[in-house]
Amino acid sequence: MVPAQKPLCVTIGEPSGIGPDIILAAWRARKKYKLPAFWVLGDPAMLARRALQLSLAVKITSIEAGQIHGAFDDHLPVIPLSGPMQGEPGKPSKRDAMFVIEAITRGVDAVFCGQAGGLVTCPISKEALYAIGFGHPGHTEFLADLAASKTGKPCLPVMMIASNALRAVPVTIHVPLREVPGLLTLSLIVETARIVAQALTLQFGIARPRLAVSGLNPHAGEGGTIGNEDAAIIRPAVEQLRAEGFEVAGPLAADTMFHQAARATYDAAICMYHDQALIPVKALAFADGVNVTLGLPFIRTSPDHGTALALAGTGKADPSSFVAALKLAAMFAKRNQER
Repeated sequence: MVPAQKPLCVTIGEPSGIGPDIILAAWRARKKYKLPAFWVLGDPAMLARRALQLSLAVKITSIEAGQIHGAFDDHLPVIPLSGPMQGEPGKPSKRDAMFVIEAITRGVDAVFCGQAGGLVTCPISKEALYAIGFGHPGHTEFLADLAASKTGKPCLPVMMIASNALRAVPVTIHVPLREVPGLLTLSLIVETARIVAQALTLQFGIARPRLAVSGLNPHAGEGGTIGNEDAAIIRPAVEQLRAEGFEVAGPLAADTMFHQAARATYDAAICMYHDQALIPVKALAFADGVNVTLGLPFIRTSPDHGTALALAGTGKADPSSFVAALKLAAMFAKRNQER
Protein backbone atom coordinates (compact mmCIF):
# COMPACT_ATOMS: atom_id res chain seq x y z
CA MET A 1 0.00 0.00 0.00
CA VAL A 2 1.32 3.47 -0.94
CA PRO A 3 1.49 5.68 2.18
CA ALA A 4 -0.70 8.78 2.28
CA GLN A 5 0.94 11.91 0.98
CA LYS A 6 2.05 14.31 3.70
CA PRO A 7 0.33 17.69 3.88
CA LEU A 8 2.17 20.80 2.78
CA CYS A 9 3.37 23.53 5.12
CA VAL A 10 2.46 27.11 4.16
CA THR A 11 4.30 30.03 5.72
CA ILE A 12 2.27 33.20 6.25
CA GLY A 13 4.74 35.60 4.62
CA GLU A 14 4.24 39.33 5.17
CA PRO A 15 0.92 39.50 7.08
CA SER A 16 0.24 43.07 5.96
CA GLY A 17 0.32 41.92 2.35
CA ILE A 18 -1.89 39.56 0.38
CA GLY A 19 -0.46 36.35 1.84
CA PRO A 20 -3.38 35.94 4.27
CA ASP A 21 -5.87 36.88 1.53
CA ILE A 22 -4.69 34.25 -0.94
CA ILE A 23 -4.45 31.56 1.75
CA LEU A 24 -8.03 32.22 2.83
CA ALA A 25 -9.37 32.48 -0.73
CA ALA A 26 -7.61 29.30 -1.81
CA TRP A 27 -8.88 27.31 1.18
CA ARG A 28 -12.42 28.56 0.52
CA ALA A 29 -12.14 27.19 -3.05
CA ARG A 30 -10.24 24.04 -2.06
CA LYS A 31 -12.79 21.70 -3.63
CA LYS A 32 -13.03 23.72 -6.83
CA TYR A 33 -9.25 23.72 -7.24
CA LYS A 34 -8.84 20.18 -5.88
CA LEU A 35 -6.14 21.41 -3.57
CA PRO A 36 -3.74 19.18 -1.65
CA ALA A 37 -4.04 19.37 2.13
CA PHE A 38 -1.94 22.04 3.79
CA TRP A 39 -1.48 23.72 7.13
CA VAL A 40 -0.33 27.25 7.87
CA LEU A 41 2.38 28.63 10.14
CA GLY A 42 0.85 31.93 11.21
CA ASP A 43 -1.48 33.63 13.66
CA PRO A 44 -5.01 32.16 13.79
CA ALA A 45 -6.49 35.35 15.27
CA MET A 46 -4.96 37.57 12.60
CA LEU A 47 -6.20 35.26 9.87
CA ALA A 48 -9.67 35.33 11.43
CA ARG A 49 -9.61 39.15 11.40
CA ARG A 50 -8.59 39.20 7.75
CA ALA A 51 -11.31 36.68 6.85
CA LEU A 52 -13.87 38.94 8.54
CA GLN A 53 -12.53 41.96 6.69
CA LEU A 54 -12.80 40.08 3.39
CA SER A 55 -16.26 38.69 4.26
CA LEU A 56 -14.95 35.15 3.82
CA ALA A 57 -16.54 32.42 5.88
CA VAL A 58 -13.50 30.42 6.93
CA LYS A 59 -13.37 28.18 9.97
CA ILE A 60 -9.87 28.45 11.41
CA THR A 61 -8.56 25.95 13.90
CA SER A 62 -5.32 25.99 15.89
CA ILE A 63 -3.43 22.73 15.68
CA GLU A 64 -0.16 21.22 16.80
CA ALA A 65 2.27 19.50 14.48
CA GLY A 66 0.87 16.24 13.17
CA GLN A 67 -2.77 17.05 13.94
CA ILE A 68 -3.89 18.04 10.45
CA HIS A 69 -5.46 14.72 9.52
CA GLY A 70 -9.19 15.25 9.12
CA ALA A 71 -8.98 18.98 9.86
CA PHE A 72 -8.38 20.38 6.37
CA ASP A 73 -11.74 19.40 4.87
CA ASP A 74 -13.73 21.58 7.27
CA HIS A 75 -11.22 23.96 8.83
CA LEU A 76 -8.13 25.92 7.84
CA PRO A 77 -5.51 24.39 10.14
CA VAL A 78 -3.00 26.85 11.60
CA ILE A 79 -0.01 26.21 13.86
CA PRO A 80 0.39 29.40 15.91
CA LEU A 81 3.66 31.27 16.02
CA SER A 82 5.19 32.38 19.31
CA GLY A 83 3.19 35.59 19.45
CA PRO A 84 0.32 37.54 17.83
CA MET A 85 0.74 39.31 14.51
CA GLN A 86 -0.72 42.74 13.80
CA GLY A 87 -1.18 42.14 10.09
CA GLU A 88 -2.67 45.54 9.37
CA PRO A 89 -3.24 45.63 5.61
CA GLY A 90 -0.68 47.73 3.81
CA LYS A 91 1.36 48.56 6.92
CA PRO A 92 4.24 46.17 7.68
CA SER A 93 5.62 46.33 11.20
CA LYS A 94 8.97 45.44 12.78
CA ARG A 95 7.19 43.22 15.30
CA ASP A 96 5.54 41.20 12.55
CA ALA A 97 8.87 40.90 10.71
CA MET A 98 10.22 38.80 13.58
CA PHE A 99 7.33 36.37 13.18
CA VAL A 100 7.79 36.24 9.40
CA ILE A 101 11.32 34.95 9.98
CA GLU A 102 10.07 32.54 12.66
CA ALA A 103 7.51 31.09 10.25
CA ILE A 104 10.13 30.44 7.57
CA THR A 105 12.55 28.89 10.06
CA ARG A 106 9.90 26.63 11.55
CA GLY A 107 8.67 25.70 8.07
CA VAL A 108 12.12 24.42 7.19
CA ASP A 109 12.17 22.51 10.48
CA ALA A 110 8.82 20.95 9.56
CA VAL A 111 9.99 19.56 6.23
CA PHE A 112 13.24 18.26 7.71
CA CYS A 113 11.50 16.41 10.52
CA GLY A 114 8.87 14.91 8.21
CA GLN A 115 5.84 16.89 9.36
CA ALA A 116 5.27 18.27 5.85
CA GLY A 117 5.82 16.98 2.33
CA GLY A 118 6.97 20.38 1.08
CA LEU A 119 7.14 24.07 1.87
CA VAL A 120 4.99 26.72 0.17
CA THR A 121 5.98 30.23 1.17
CA CYS A 122 3.86 33.34 0.84
CA PRO A 123 5.60 36.57 -0.27
CA ILE A 124 7.76 38.50 2.18
CA SER A 125 8.59 42.19 2.42
CA LYS A 126 12.39 42.30 2.30
CA GLU A 127 12.30 45.99 3.23
CA ALA A 128 10.47 45.16 6.46
CA LEU A 129 12.92 42.35 7.24
CA TYR A 130 15.96 44.51 6.49
CA ALA A 131 14.66 46.98 9.09
CA ILE A 132 15.25 44.37 11.81
CA GLY A 133 18.65 43.29 10.53
CA PHE A 134 17.76 40.50 8.11
CA GLY A 135 21.09 39.68 6.48
CA HIS A 136 20.10 37.79 3.33
CA PRO A 137 19.52 39.13 -0.20
CA GLY A 138 16.15 37.38 -0.37
CA HIS A 139 13.90 34.49 0.57
CA THR A 140 15.78 32.03 -1.64
CA GLU A 141 19.17 32.68 -0.08
CA PHE A 142 17.74 32.50 3.45
CA LEU A 143 16.26 29.09 2.75
CA ALA A 144 19.59 27.88 1.41
CA ASP A 145 21.35 29.00 4.59
CA LEU A 146 18.75 27.27 6.74
CA ALA A 147 19.18 24.09 4.71
CA ALA A 148 22.96 24.27 5.06
CA SER A 149 22.65 24.68 8.83
CA LYS A 150 20.53 21.51 8.94
CA THR A 151 22.71 19.35 6.73
CA GLY A 152 26.13 20.79 7.38
CA LYS A 153 26.60 21.07 3.61
CA PRO A 154 26.43 24.22 1.48
CA CYS A 155 23.89 24.19 -1.33
CA LEU A 156 23.48 26.32 -4.42
CA PRO A 157 19.91 27.67 -4.46
CA VAL A 158 18.58 27.96 -7.99
CA MET A 159 15.49 30.05 -8.65
CA MET A 160 13.15 28.78 -11.35
CA ILE A 161 9.98 30.58 -12.35
CA ALA A 162 7.80 27.84 -13.78
CA SER A 163 4.63 28.08 -15.83
CA ASN A 164 2.96 26.22 -18.65
CA ALA A 165 4.33 28.80 -21.08
CA LEU A 166 7.94 29.01 -19.91
CA ARG A 167 10.42 27.85 -17.27
CA ALA A 168 13.16 30.41 -16.71
CA VAL A 169 16.16 30.39 -14.37
CA PRO A 170 18.46 33.31 -13.50
CA VAL A 171 22.07 32.29 -12.81
CA THR A 172 22.59 35.38 -10.62
CA ILE A 173 19.62 36.39 -8.51
CA HIS A 174 19.26 39.30 -6.09
CA VAL A 175 22.34 41.33 -6.95
CA PRO A 176 22.84 44.77 -8.52
CA LEU A 177 23.05 44.61 -12.29
CA ARG A 178 26.51 46.21 -12.30
CA GLU A 179 27.85 43.22 -10.33
CA VAL A 180 26.53 40.52 -12.66
CA PRO A 181 29.49 40.30 -15.10
CA GLY A 182 31.93 39.82 -12.26
CA LEU A 183 29.83 37.12 -10.64
CA LEU A 184 29.35 35.00 -13.75
CA THR A 185 31.78 32.09 -13.92
CA LEU A 186 31.97 28.94 -15.99
CA SER A 187 31.50 26.79 -12.88
CA LEU A 188 28.44 28.76 -11.67
CA ILE A 189 26.70 28.44 -15.05
CA VAL A 190 27.54 24.74 -15.34
CA GLU A 191 26.42 23.88 -11.80
CA THR A 192 23.20 25.85 -12.22
CA ALA A 193 22.42 24.01 -15.46
CA ARG A 194 23.15 20.63 -13.86
CA ILE A 195 20.72 21.38 -11.02
CA VAL A 196 18.06 22.52 -13.48
CA ALA A 197 18.47 19.45 -15.70
CA GLN A 198 18.23 17.12 -12.71
CA ALA A 199 15.08 18.85 -11.49
CA LEU A 200 13.48 18.70 -14.93
CA THR A 201 14.03 14.95 -14.93
CA LEU A 202 13.21 14.05 -11.33
CA GLN A 203 10.57 16.63 -10.46
CA PHE A 204 9.00 17.57 -13.79
CA GLY A 205 9.29 14.10 -15.35
CA ILE A 206 11.18 15.14 -18.50
CA ALA A 207 13.44 12.26 -19.48
CA ARG A 208 15.75 14.21 -21.79
CA PRO A 209 15.67 17.89 -20.80
CA ARG A 210 16.60 20.54 -23.34
CA LEU A 211 18.25 23.70 -22.02
CA ALA A 212 18.63 27.08 -23.74
CA VAL A 213 21.36 29.33 -22.33
CA SER A 214 21.16 33.06 -22.92
CA GLY A 215 24.03 35.40 -23.58
CA LEU A 216 24.74 38.27 -21.23
CA ASN A 217 25.18 41.10 -23.69
CA PRO A 218 22.93 42.29 -26.53
CA HIS A 219 23.00 39.82 -29.44
CA ALA A 220 25.04 37.46 -27.21
CA GLY A 221 28.03 39.75 -27.62
CA GLU A 222 27.85 40.12 -31.41
CA GLY A 223 31.09 38.21 -31.91
CA GLY A 224 32.88 40.09 -29.15
CA THR A 225 32.00 43.58 -30.37
CA ILE A 226 29.49 44.10 -27.52
CA GLY A 227 31.34 42.59 -24.58
CA ASN A 228 33.43 39.44 -24.27
CA GLU A 229 31.65 37.53 -21.49
CA ASP A 230 29.56 35.52 -23.93
CA ALA A 231 32.60 34.11 -25.74
CA ALA A 232 34.94 33.93 -22.74
CA ILE A 233 32.60 32.50 -20.07
CA ILE A 234 29.19 31.42 -21.35
CA ARG A 235 30.20 29.58 -24.53
CA PRO A 236 32.82 27.44 -22.72
CA ALA A 237 30.19 26.58 -20.08
CA VAL A 238 27.78 25.45 -22.81
CA GLU A 239 30.52 23.38 -24.42
CA GLN A 240 31.34 21.70 -21.11
CA LEU A 241 27.68 20.86 -20.53
CA ARG A 242 27.45 19.32 -24.01
CA ALA A 243 30.59 17.28 -23.28
CA GLU A 244 28.85 15.98 -20.15
CA GLY A 245 25.94 14.77 -22.28
CA PHE A 246 23.39 17.54 -21.75
CA GLU A 247 21.29 18.87 -24.61
CA VAL A 248 22.11 22.59 -24.52
CA ALA A 249 21.82 25.48 -26.97
CA GLY A 250 23.63 28.78 -26.55
CA PRO A 251 24.72 31.33 -25.85
CA LEU A 252 21.60 32.74 -27.48
CA ALA A 253 20.54 36.35 -27.99
CA ALA A 254 18.05 36.94 -25.18
CA ASP A 255 15.80 39.15 -27.30
CA THR A 256 14.91 36.23 -29.60
CA MET A 257 14.68 33.42 -27.04
CA PHE A 258 11.16 33.85 -25.77
CA HIS A 259 8.76 34.00 -28.71
CA GLN A 260 6.45 31.02 -29.16
CA ALA A 261 8.45 29.13 -31.78
CA ALA A 262 11.70 29.54 -29.81
CA ARG A 263 10.13 28.33 -26.56
CA ALA A 264 9.06 25.11 -28.27
CA THR A 265 12.72 24.13 -28.70
CA TYR A 266 13.66 23.92 -25.01
CA ASP A 267 12.31 22.90 -21.59
CA ALA A 268 14.00 25.62 -19.53
CA ALA A 269 15.85 28.86 -20.26
CA ILE A 270 19.03 29.54 -18.29
CA CYS A 271 19.48 33.31 -18.10
CA MET A 272 22.33 35.37 -16.75
CA TYR A 273 20.52 37.74 -14.40
CA HIS A 274 17.26 38.25 -12.55
CA ASP A 275 15.22 40.41 -14.92
CA GLN A 276 16.44 38.63 -18.04
CA ALA A 277 14.65 35.53 -16.74
CA LEU A 278 11.72 36.96 -14.82
CA ILE A 279 10.43 39.59 -17.24
CA PRO A 280 9.50 37.14 -20.03
CA VAL A 281 7.93 34.54 -17.77
CA LYS A 282 5.92 37.15 -15.85
CA ALA A 283 4.79 38.72 -19.09
CA LEU A 284 3.60 35.35 -20.35
CA ALA A 285 2.15 33.88 -17.14
CA PHE A 286 1.88 36.47 -14.38
CA ALA A 287 -1.25 34.98 -12.83
CA ASP A 288 -0.12 31.36 -12.56
CA GLY A 289 3.67 31.37 -12.51
CA VAL A 290 5.37 29.61 -9.61
CA ASN A 291 8.68 30.40 -7.96
CA VAL A 292 10.49 27.09 -7.37
CA THR A 293 13.77 26.85 -5.47
CA LEU A 294 15.91 24.05 -6.89
CA GLY A 295 19.07 22.77 -5.28
CA LEU A 296 17.57 22.50 -1.79
CA PRO A 297 17.20 19.20 0.10
CA PHE A 298 13.43 19.80 0.32
CA ILE A 299 10.57 21.01 -1.86
CA ARG A 300 9.93 24.74 -1.88
CA THR A 301 7.50 26.67 -4.07
CA SER A 302 6.02 30.14 -3.79
CA PRO A 303 3.62 32.39 -5.69
CA ASP A 304 5.40 34.35 -8.40
CA HIS A 305 4.41 37.77 -7.10
CA GLY A 306 5.15 40.11 -4.25
CA THR A 307 3.29 41.22 -1.16
CA ALA A 308 0.98 43.62 -3.08
CA LEU A 309 0.47 45.74 0.02
CA ALA A 310 -2.04 48.01 -1.72
CA LEU A 311 -4.33 45.04 -2.45
CA ALA A 312 -4.24 43.53 1.03
CA GLY A 313 -7.65 43.37 2.64
CA THR A 314 -9.46 44.62 -0.48
CA GLY A 315 -10.66 41.26 -1.80
CA LYS A 316 -8.92 41.92 -5.14
CA ALA A 317 -5.97 39.57 -4.64
CA ASP A 318 -5.85 36.71 -7.16
CA PRO A 319 -4.96 33.35 -5.54
CA SER A 320 -4.11 31.67 -8.87
CA SER A 321 -0.33 31.71 -8.40
CA PHE A 322 -0.64 30.41 -4.82
CA VAL A 323 -2.93 27.63 -6.03
CA ALA A 324 -0.41 26.75 -8.74
CA ALA A 325 2.39 26.73 -6.13
CA LEU A 326 0.42 24.31 -3.94
CA LYS A 327 -0.30 21.98 -6.84
CA LEU A 328 3.27 22.00 -8.10
CA ALA A 329 4.65 21.27 -4.62
CA ALA A 330 2.20 18.38 -4.28
CA MET A 331 3.24 17.02 -7.69
CA PHE A 332 6.90 17.14 -6.68
CA ALA A 333 6.13 15.42 -3.37
CA LYS A 334 4.24 12.67 -5.19
CA ARG A 335 7.14 12.08 -7.57
CA ASN A 336 9.55 11.92 -4.63
CA GLN A 337 7.30 9.39 -2.93
CA GLU A 338 7.05 7.23 -6.06
CA ARG A 339 10.82 7.05 -6.59
